[in-house]
Amino acid sequence: MSDFLKQWGEAAYTTTGFFWMALWAFILGYIISSMIQIFVTEKRMQKTMGKNESKSVLLGTFFGFISSSCSFAALASAKSLFKKGASFVSSITFLLASTNLVIELGIIISIFLGWQFVVGEYVGGLLLILICWILIRIINPKKLIERARKNLEGEDDDAMDDSKDWQKQIKKEDSWARVGKKYKMEWQMVWKDVTVGFTIAGIVAAFVPDSFFQTLFVNSGQGNTDFTFLEILEHIIVGPVAAFLTFIGSMGNIPLAALLFGKGVSFAGVMAFIFSDLVVFPVLRINAKYYGWKMSFFILFLLFTALIGTSLALHYSFDLLGMLPDPSQVKIQDKEHFKIDYTFYLNIAFLAISGYLIYLGFFKRKDVEHSMSEMAPKSPVLESVLKYAAHICYVWLAGGILVKFFVN
Repeated sequence: MSDFLKQWGEAAYTTTGFFWMALWAFILGYIISSMIQIFVTEKRMQKTMGKNESKSVLLGTFFGFISSSCSFAALASAKSLFKKGASFVSSITFLLASTNLVIELGIIISIFLGWQFVVGEYVGGLLLILICWILIRIINPKKLIERARKNLEGEDDDAMDDSKDWQKQIKKEDSWARVGKKYKMEWQMVWKDVTVGFTIAGIVAAFVPDSFFQTLFVNSGQGNTDFTFLEILEHIIVGPVAAFLTFIGSMGNIPLAALLFGKGVSFAGVMAFIFSDLVVFPVLRINAKYYGWKMSFFILFLLFTALIGTSLALHYSFDLLGMLPDPSQVKIQDKEHFKIDYTFYLNIAFLAISGYLIYLGFFKRKDVEHSMSEMAPKSPVLESVLKYAAHICYVWLAGGILVKFFVN
């Protein structure tokens, strides 16, 4: 019993430490995302993308890069762009860029995994887009695309804001009040995923033995970094399967990805795990609702194939350049998370900025209207499960902290 209590305390402490490490990055990322969504409207994106495929792919990549990292918001925006006439490939490009190339994800990855994974994330995001583009050109699924467009014909037109001059809007207090409202909505979209994801990472760090990972990921652990091609391929396939079963978004998965790498999973396997937020069941179901099941499975095939190719290309190119990261550099379980350092001061500063935005949007200028962005239709059952799971996590964390500091 005493061993369990000790592990419980360590799990809770590790989870809260993970979140403390990442707090300023979350706040910075969602403030940037909120600003961009207020000052760069979807209507402006649609007008700018045009009909030229190469141009629309480049612009889809750029607009995805400056958009929200929330998968459900990205799915809705990609659907809206496709419905309004954007090509299928540019819509997929936007979807991949807005979930893999966003600023806040890169910041979180740099904190937990290091610069090599940040480079891998952004280079890999571009490779995912390129491979999907090539596959779509080769397969040329015209009938599926036409059927998907027909599937969207019955929907009401999406409401869009008027495109206003952002240079004028950025000087107005009303605009910053809308940023504050959008910022709160960003947190509302992700708090459950982040809570459950970080709690799972803490539990895995404290309770799951290394032997489990060595069984799940062949030949991992014991400081091994020399993998055969088949072993790397197995890691790449198992990574998305693990992500498929967790239902947690990319931001919540990063601490778990760091744990996997620390346990000896290959660089390719960890990158595949990070890239897997668009091949999970909720996304499959949402795409089916938008475009039909055939197109949904085609998108799944497209993304999974691109994910495998990208992870392999990253691993061997990094190996060739001598850039493969060392698993020993990731030591987050025994780290002293709460100390007076740059993280402490950044957290205090960004909490103050966060508080001001909330005050501006919901107290000082609460009369300012702001409509919530369209979100992909989430499963009520899954959302309820995730909500209750998040509340259970808070109870678990509170109990664990009490045990760590007052019982043991």
